Amino acid sequence: MKKLVKYLWILFILGIIAAVLVFFLVSKSELPDLTELENPKYELASPVYADDNRELGRFFIYNRVSLVYEDISPYAVEALLATEDIRFHKHNGIDARGTMRAVAYLGKRGGASTITQQLAKQLFTGAVARSFKDRLWQKLKEWYISIQMEKRYTKEEIIAMYFNKFDFHHGAVGLQAAAETYFGKDQAKLSREEAATLVGMFKSPHNYNPRSNPQNSRARRSVVLGQMEKYDFISESQLDSLREVEMDLSNFKSKNQSDGPAPYFRQELTKWVKNLLKDKKYYKPDGTPYDIYTDGLKIYTTINYDLQMIAEEEMAKHMKEQQAKYDKLWSKRDPWTYDADSAQRKIRDNKLRSLIYSSDRYKSLRSKILGTQIAALSEKFPKVRWRDVDIQRMMDEDAKAGSLRRLIARDIISKQMASDYDKVLKSEAWDDLKDSWNRLQKDVDKVFATPVKMKIFDYTDDWEREVTMSPLDSIKYHHERLQFGSLSVEPTTGHIKTWIGGINHKWFKYDHVNSDRQVGSTFKPFVYGAAISMKGMSPCQQIQDIPYTIAPGDGNFYVAEPWTPENSDGEYNREYYDMYRGLRESRNTVSVFLMKEMGNTKLVRDLARNMGIDAYQKRRDGEYRIPDAPSICLGSADLNVMDMAGAYTTFPNNGVYSEPLFVTRITDKNDRVIYTAVEQENTVFSPEHNYVMVDLLRNVVSKTTGFWDIKSDVIGKTGTTNDYVDGWFVGATPDLVVATWVGGESPWVRFLSIADGQGARMAKPYFANFIKRIEDDPRFGMDPEKRFYKPPGDLGVELDCAKYQKFIQDSDEDVIEDALMDAEKDLMDALDFEEQ
Repeated sequence: MKKLVKYLWILFILGIIAAVLVFFLVSKSELPDLTELENPKYELASPVYADDNRELGRFFIYNRVSLVYEDISPYAVEALLATEDIRFHKHNGIDARGTMRAVAYLGKRGGASTITQQLAKQLFTGAVARSFKDRLWQKLKEWYISIQMEKRYTKEEIIAMYFNKFDFHHGAVGLQAAAETYFGKDQAKLSREEAATLVGMFKSPHNYNPRSNPQNSRARRSVVLGQMEKYDFISESQLDSLREVEMDLSNFKSKNQSDGPAPYFRQELTKWVKNLLKDKKYYKPDGTPYDIYTDGLKIYTTINYDLQMIAEEEMAKHMKEQQAKYDKLWSKRDPWTYDADSAQRKIRDNKLRSLIYSSDRYKSLRSKILGTQIAALSEKFPKVRWRDVDIQRMMDEDAKAGSLRRLIARDIISKQMASDYDKVLKSEAWDDLKDSWNRLQKDVDKVFATPVKMKIFDYTDDWEREVTMSPLDSIKYHHERLQFGSLSVEPTTGHIKTWIGGINHKWFKYDHVNSDRQVGSTFKPFVYGAAISMKGMSPCQQIQDIPYTIAPGDGNFYVAEPWTPENSDGEYNREYYDMYRGLRESRNTVSVFLMKEMGNTKLVRDLARNMGIDAYQKRRDGEYRIPDAPSICLGSADLNVMDMAGAYTTFPNNGVYSEPLFVTRITDKNDRVIYTAVEQENTVFSPEHNYVMVDLLRNVVSKTTGFWDIKSDVIGKTGTTNDYVDGWFVGATPDLVVATWVGGESPWVRFLSIADGQGARMAKPYFANFIKRIEDDPRFGMDPEKRFYKPPGDLGVELDCAKYQKFIQDSDEDVIEDALMDAEKDLMDALDFEEQ
């Protein structure tokens, strides 16, 4: 007996020594260091907040939002403890009883992994090893890491980390994202059975997924609820009723970057934030840059959630009507050939070909036919880019020598590029590549002409419908959807409240808020403003509607040949216009007269610069953003919605320009402020001159179609460009500026007459309906009685043109009378002299 006791003690001591030795060896293996244990890596999504802190969306690789324990659903915590680790609060990371039970029953009566061990696996050790030896070694690592984690974190922190780390599939990482994805709600509002469903997924997010395996999920939910009843988190009667509840996944929606309000804004915000974070002054404390997709930044914006939703609703209604008019107009015409000469046909054909080349269907065909050859040729000719355009240039040269030389002469390619192409053309591989290219073109023509079932964009509840259509027709169809760009801005702060960059972000990714388009007559207020504020001209000055010419040598215009623009209707009525009528009827002759009177373009360009448009910035083609040409007075400059919305903040803000901004601050995941916006403004007009401009712009829209039932004080200006390609309206109330553009992606996607193609039809109705919605919605507290600021006392400028004309007439009569009296006096003096 004594020997047995002795041997038992020896075995016990050897076991302790072995255990210590094993843990020592484990501690020396590849394990997370102290820094990693105290700062485990999470790829946290960066939420984007509206001005009332409601979430607009997230930037993420993994859709994960970090939760603290106090915010986690108590039902989820109860379900987790009951199912995964009921003795969680009684062990230090390793549950000895659970481990012995697992060994005794070979794992058939529950596993031995604690919540802490499972978290250690998720954070550090990864997938389950295959061999028994590797699995044992992995388990020992998890034990060691668990003990270290229990020393450094509270039990509550470990639970929060566990919920935040788990991948629930369908793009949902962490409990918050899972609740939103599967049940369409915040995790704090989960019911018991919903919490049990999600916790049931911890055993296997695939096998027990309520979306893909609903029966398995329901059975697993029942097990979780049974565990909750077993450990007194719920009663037996609650268990019976909860097990009978049907799983409701009607609100299931996997997160997509196009989902939610303001998708175009969030797309552009991504670029802006990423560019901002390149600046070293916004780096992390450790000197490394932040990652918008993984660092859990919190981005606070100026967007008003409810206004944005209303704007998107009104856009959809308006554009559905515009598209219906367009489709009816073109139902028996083809915009790809209509009114196109040979040069224009080539432009349109090239555009169509580029749209084909950018499609996924084409890329798949190209990879299948050319992929292997291009890979081999890329090694042999590394300087050639091997784009479709590069191959087509070589094909053109092969067909007709001299094609590359002509491209060099037109500065389209360099001599080096031509030399690289020539090497390919002279190589043995060229004939094979040419054959493959020709085969690709034949296959493309066949595939893109064959009708197939597909979904296309449409103005339905789901923004799409199913049709049978050829891929080529689908490309044409989508390119012929009229597009939309609009911003609304708070004029006193520059805060952007709504941003719509297109008709649907899922189908059309390109943002039209920052795309330059010809602005038409929306530019004319800059001309009028310069004439009034810088040249002292009266808004009541009479200007005859006749042709005006700016010729070589006139002023400082430096034109090469005479320029005599017409009115939009091609007619001159020879009547006299004051600036009120001239701006209201958008007579080009009035704008040309004002420009000619100013003697140069500098006054107008300087004014535009003061209103936030960098007139002297050069484009890629070397031209100024606002050219040094008198035609700018008619709106020939290419500007964007952001430019126009910002510039027009000047008028409701008492002559002070407010630079548009859309981010107020950015913080890290711990709410440390990284960036804070500073509002920028610039005085453009005196209050008196500004009110003259307000009065002119008020006169433009007062008592016009669609504005009769608007209660607010409103100003604005339409814009229509040549051939009705672009329709604009920039309008404002005292509290909101709204700039809107409507048009096609290409110039031939357009209306054919002024009846439909003017800004007053294409863009203005959206503004009117949007403002009416705001006025009628008490959430916004809009005061329709509020008026634009008018300085007290005498403006120094007469706005009543009847009085002004009477004054001029009286002045003229006085001048004539004085002249007659002077002449009479001179005559009398002469007679007296003769008598002498």
